[in-house]
Formats: sequence, structure tokens, C-alpha cells
Amino acid sequence: MALPAQDERTVPAVVLQDLEREPLERSLAGMQTLVEQHGHVIVVCSTAASRAVRQRLHTVRSLLESDRIAVFRPELPPLGLAVLVRQLRQLASCDLSPGVLASAGRLLTHYIHTGALLGSVARLDRVPVDLKSHAKSWMPGSQFGVLAHPAPQLVRIGPGVTLPGPEFGTSMLVAQGQLQSDWVTATLAKSWNAQGLREVPLPAESAIWWGTPKLIEFCAYLPDLSVLYQLVTSVRQNSCHWCGIDVIGDRCVFCSAVPPVHEQPARAG
Repeated sequence: MALPAQDERTVPAVVLQDLEREPLERSLAGMQTLVEQHGHVIVVCSTAASRAVRQRLHTVRSLLESDRIAVFRPELPPLGLAVLVRQLRQLASCDLSPGVLASAGRLLTHYIHTGALLGSVARLDRVPVDLKSHAKSWMPGSQFGVLAHPAPQLVRIGPGVTLPGPEFGTSMLVAQGQLQSDWVTATLAKSWNAQGLREVPLPAESAIWWGTPKLIEFCAYLPDLSVLYQLVTSVRQNSCHWCGIDVIGDRCVFCSAVPPVHEQPARAG
């Protein structure tokens, strides 16, 4: 799901559709065109994507023999992933190198708080659920607040019940599924001190990720480009010893190389 642009500077997204169904030649040609047009390509893939999609992405990258394609699969539910992609699209308009921009995905993930209100956790397997909650999920009318990131947590909804939220100012997106409740907008958003609240369509993969279509997905995030830019540029950058690109962190997002381990010289004695 590609969210609407945050502002006029936000770079458009390219949605790779039907990867597992289209001929390999078409996938190769499409990716090659993107690399030629933009120099580098950052592919953000949901963990809910099928194995066939993941295999096609890695096959395309391997056949093109390109270190200019980064494949990133963060452990975020679909709405949180869509928010992260838009933040990277915002930053793409700034003076960041491709390696730093791709590495920023890992950094910005830490500032995203995302979860869902569920009508059942019987099929939820991406967040730890105890047997007691499973048993209660079969009771008519039960609803559960689930925080998937940054720290998984599950609560049964009742008067005054909420979830731990961010300790900094955020905006919130809400995506309505087949569940009727005002808990997210009236209770959670208030307890999280959300500075803005917008509704967006539910991502197509949300029902698969959460194990039920009876949900309301939510995500709190940093909307201000200047804040995102300051976060990214305040982190020390390194040059990959293999391909030479500037990155944040230890692992290169394009060639996957890690810094060599230097053995300590043996002490005489």
C-alpha cells in the first residue's frame, strides 16, 4: 500500500504488483528500468508477502548482478510498513546518499508505534498470545488491543484499558477493517496524545498479517520531514569496505557486506 504524499516534496512510490505471477523477463526488465532511471532502488517488502514474491525479488536482484538494489523486510505490520515507506519517500527529496537513505529504514523503524484492535486473536501468530487470551477470543464481543512494535503487548479491551505509547509527539493513522469500535480514535489516540489523526484505507495484506479481517489497524509516527532528516543525519556514517557506499550501521544494505573482524594481536608473555 502506497500512502498519499505527505507534501509536494514527497517522492512517488513505485508499486511492484503481481511479481509472483508475471513472467520473470518482465520483472527483470521493470527492475532494470528503475535502476537505470534512478541509479539505486530500495525495495521494501512486507513479511506478509508470499514466499513466491520474496523468491522473485531475490532472483531478480541476483540475475541483474546489481549492488544498486536493496531489499528491506522490516518486522512491521502492513500499515506501519506503509508509513515507513512514506517516510523514506519524504527523505528521498533531501541530500542523502542512496546508502544512507536505505539504511535510514532500520533507524526510523524504532520510532514507529503500530498495532491493531482485533475481534479475535485465535489466528494471530506474529505477536505472542497466551492460552488465556486465546480462550477469551472465542467469547462473543471480545476485543483485544495489540501493540506489534516496538514492544509486543496484548490487552483485553475494557473501561480505561490502553496500550503503552510513544514518549514523543506523533501523528496517528487509522485503517478501518470489519470491526466497529471507537476505542482507537477515542481512547488510544487520546492516551498517546496524538497530534493529528487521519483515516486511510486498510492495506490489502492486513487481514493476512493479523489473522482476521475483523480489525482496526493503527500507527503513530513522526510526520515532520525536518525531524526525520535530523534523526538520520545525526547518526555516524560509515563507508562500506566492499562497495564503498556510505551507510548507517554495520551491514551494507546494498551488497550486504559487514566490516571485517580484526583479530587482536597476541600479547607477549
